Amino acid sequence: MFARDIGIDLGTANVLVFQKGRGVVIQAPSVVAVDTAHNRILAVGDEARRMLGRTPGDIVAIRPLRDGVIADYDVTEAMLKYFVSRVCRQPRLFRPQMVVCVPSGVTEVEKRAVQEAALQAGAKRVFLVSEPMAAALGAGVNVSEPVGHLIVDVGGGTTDVAVISLGGEVVSDSVRVGGIKMDEAIMRFVRREFNVIIGERTAEEIKIKVGRALPPDEIEEVEVRGRDAVTGLPRPVVVNSAQVYEALEESLAAIVQMIRSILEKTPPELGSDIYDEGMVLTGGGALLKGFPELLERETGIATRLVDDPISCVARGTGLVLDSLETLERTAILSASS
Repeated sequence: MFARDIGIDLGTANVLVFQKGRGVVIQAPSVVAVDTAHNRILAVGDEARRMLGRTPGDIVAIRPLRDGVIADYDVTEAMLKYFVSRVCRQPRLFRPQMVVCVPSGVTEVEKRAVQEAALQAGAKRVFLVSEPMAAALGAGVNVSEPVGHLIVDVGGGTTDVAVISLGGEVVSDSVRVGGIKMDEAIMRFVRREFNVIIGERTAEEIKIKVGRALPPDEIEEVEVRGRDAVTGLPRPVVVNSAQVYEALEESLAAIVQMIRSILEKTPPELGSDIYDEGMVLTGGGALLKGFPELLERETGIATRLVDDPISCVARGTGLVLDSLETLERTAILSASS
């Protein structure tokens, strides 16, 4: 069977792969387990994520992407090869074209690193599309019309904000705050308040169960276990929704400030459109309870959380794949030479 073109949402927290004609075929954590003693990859995705915080000294479970860009090129390349081989049989023989998403505001060097990693993973040609543009397409927004649309994509490593009109980003920027930074904020809070050290997965569990973007009306609690920083022994702690809100307040404020900054730079006519059309909210980080209500309260703009926000960007790459020949001549895509 010939390899079909694929789209990749290469996120800090998760990788989603869209295959033309099949839809989203892979959704897996962006985690790779490496045997440092023998310099080889042991596991990728879900299996590697289960190893986070549980590995012996010579095995390291790492995220090769940090803040939306490649932090470890070789491991990112190996991770891409793994996912491409799962989707495409004999990728070296029938090389697919790839559409890969990158955050707004990345440098040319960072873009080139993504293109090179994808080419080495087996791509015949690589096209880059910004995450807000892919998110807009995945959310069903008509990006080609002369109307302003405000897109907010809250990913694992970055939050991307863009005003889109006539097939281009009129104003865009990103802040290196996302789901992982929120988890880290919860880890710091638990360490400070309870003198207990918890891991990334436990922090994420707290965020999902009792995390709030607004002060909670009713206090909810969750019990988790960590390591006492003094005795070194396991110890349970009870964390409530008010405490988690306090832990997340700084990260949420940074996202709100970014949106306000973008709105301040938006031309008046497009600003009027945005007020009428509302804000489109996508990305896994947007699933935090109360997030749309927070943005609506802070900006005065009606906010719509899309269906299945985690896969929205990946679905957008699928629409790009359907129109590659047309879009290649626009500002939406940049292609590898």
